[in-house]
Amino acid sequence: MIRHTLLIILLSTLIGCSQTEKQIPKPSFDHLVLSQNILDYQISPKDSLDKSGLMFSDQGAWFAYSLPKTKKNMLGFSGPFLMTQQNGIWSSPLLSRLILFTNEHQFKLPSSEEDSITQISYSSHLERHIWNKGVDIKQELVFLSGHTTLQRTTVYNKGKHPVEFGPNFNGGVSDIGIELSKENNTIKLVSEKSPAVGYIQTKNDVGNIYLSEDKHTYAISITPIKLQPGESTEITISQSFIFPEYSWEEEQQKISSVDFDSLLHHRKTEKEHQLASLIENRKKEFKEEKYAEVLAKAHLTLQNNWRIPAGEIAYEGLFPSYHYTWFNGFWSWDSWKHAVGLSYYNIDLAKEQVKLMFEFQDEDGFVADCVYRDTTIEAHNYRDTKPPLSAWAVAKIYKKDKDLDFVKYMYPKLKKYHQWWYDKRDHDRDGMCEYGSTDGSLIAAKWESGMDNAIRFDDSKILKNGEGAYSIDQESVDLNAYLYAEKQFLVILAKALQKTEDANQYEKEASLLKIRIQKQFYDENDGWFYDTSLDGSTFIKGEGSEGWTALWAHAATQEQAEVVKDKMMDSTKFYTRVPFQTMSADHSKFDPLKGYWRGPNWLDQAYFGVKGLRNYGFDEEANKATVQIIKGAKGVLDKGDAIRENYHPLTGEGLHAYNFSWSAAHLIMLLQNN
Repeated sequence: MIRHTLLIILLSTLIGCSQTEKQIPKPSFDHLVLSQNILDYQISPKDSLDKSGLMFSDQGAWFAYSLPKTKKNMLGFSGPFLMTQQNGIWSSPLLSRLILFTNEHQFKLPSSEEDSITQISYSSHLERHIWNKGVDIKQELVFLSGHTTLQRTTVYNKGKHPVEFGPNFNGGVSDIGIELSKENNTIKLVSEKSPAVGYIQTKNDVGNIYLSEDKHTYAISITPIKLQPGESTEITISQSFIFPEYSWEEEQQKISSVDFDSLLHHRKTEKEHQLASLIENRKKEFKEEKYAEVLAKAHLTLQNNWRIPAGEIAYEGLFPSYHYTWFNGFWSWDSWKHAVGLSYYNIDLAKEQVKLMFEFQDEDGFVADCVYRDTTIEAHNYRDTKPPLSAWAVAKIYKKDKDLDFVKYMYPKLKKYHQWWYDKRDHDRDGMCEYGSTDGSLIAAKWESGMDNAIRFDDSKILKNGEGAYSIDQESVDLNAYLYAEKQFLVILAKALQKTEDANQYEKEASLLKIRIQKQFYDENDGWFYDTSLDGSTFIKGEGSEGWTALWAHAATQEQAEVVKDKMMDSTKFYTRVPFQTMSADHSKFDPLKGYWRGPNWLDQAYFGVKGLRNYGFDEEANKATVQIIKGAKGVLDKGDAIRENYHPLTGEGLHAYNFSWSAAHLIMLLQNN
């Protein structure tokens, strides 16, 4: 696993550094600084299910933190928010609160309404600064791994007199099925709802540890500290949540060996390099700083949805959104879109994301729609798959690093998946495929399109192809355009592996399919690509975003693309405040607020539209649309606001889930040089 390799490299750098002798270089973090407060992580949760704010995580951890948003004086970080159980729940408002006692009285902290508290977030870590006349206090939180965070509090005596205080960590868990116990100088958290076990420990000298009778609260007292004027001290606590697939003993060794400053420097450098990869690769038309900040926000959005392997999941991947209860899993076409976005700055994670879904491939080639860590919470969905974009993702990844081993691993899986469509989703055996389901349900067949309730499926009916194989009674332009593109990507991969016969076969199939797409799905009277009846004789009208997938796949003629482009740029149809939404604004069924795929702008579809324009030389229109998409989608350009699942194309309001991964991935694609 890449996780182990990276950690070994990290630890070889960090282990052995002395607290008193730290020779850490101080490079500029010009790109990292663009992530400062790019998302607003301030929330003090009112209850265990409060999702009124955003949560920060890193290194694929299944838990996250926020910055306190309260008038109460406190030292610590909100959370953690646990994705180890119940599709996301707060452990408590603040699991480890630091209290400083002087002469048996709590140290006086300034009110949060005063100007003496600042809170800062970066893609690398969280910071809090609190000060009064006597002391400066700085708190930092950084992820050591996908299992552990370190939280350091630095207290500096800036007064004229010595200060003596007794640090005390206390906290507890809400009523969420977790009990606390004591193991040596460690607090252990065991949940009845998750196999993940939590641990809280400090690097400082422990005086006593107290547990409440109900095993829900604890306190750790630390040996008193005396600071002379001008002196400072560090108080560090670690919080870990680790699944049984991993070794707690090994994690303990890492925690005890790691130097905080070296770790923080490493994490800053890591994020600086990733952000530099994105920001320095912008198209020349988008060199303004606001577009660099969009990339920083997109990068951090993907980071917060990143999860390491656990339970049923064998590879790393990204949630669609940790923020929405039912998106705490992994979807096939989401994963492949994520992988393309990731390939611009984290090629290893992009590969893991692709591999994750293919662990759920059947012998006949079928790939599951969505899968989960814990199937007692939600079962994997084998009722349908999703549109075939996996070869696109693999080809994009291969283009970046030419890793033939990865291609060798993926190619036979891609080949089987591609053939599956023709074996199981071609009802009349004419070489043109349909969306469908494995269980014969129409709803799952609509899900398979990815556009669940699009108007083109309003009158669809389900047909049986064979055992466990059903199709809807229409051939879809987007599906066949995706399959055309997939043949082209398979040609690239076959040639890389010197599989000449396969490459020639896919080239031949692609050539024939391209002509059929141009003839069957394009309505010359309307100037648009539509789904058709099974026999190809009747168009299923209603201008939707599927109409430009033929341009994205480069399957249309130049003349067809010209006409489609004109409709896309028509302000009464698709060139709205947030251009290239899922259906034309002048259609009677256009309803962005009530129609999930009947009007909202999904940024994947907008990207396919922009890329389709570029494929045919319409760069001026593509650049204009990119500017308008980013400007029109409320919050994308604003510091603090989350990237949303989709947007109202007329008002620009964000709709549905917050912190949505494929929206972030396609913002990256919109701005990057290919």
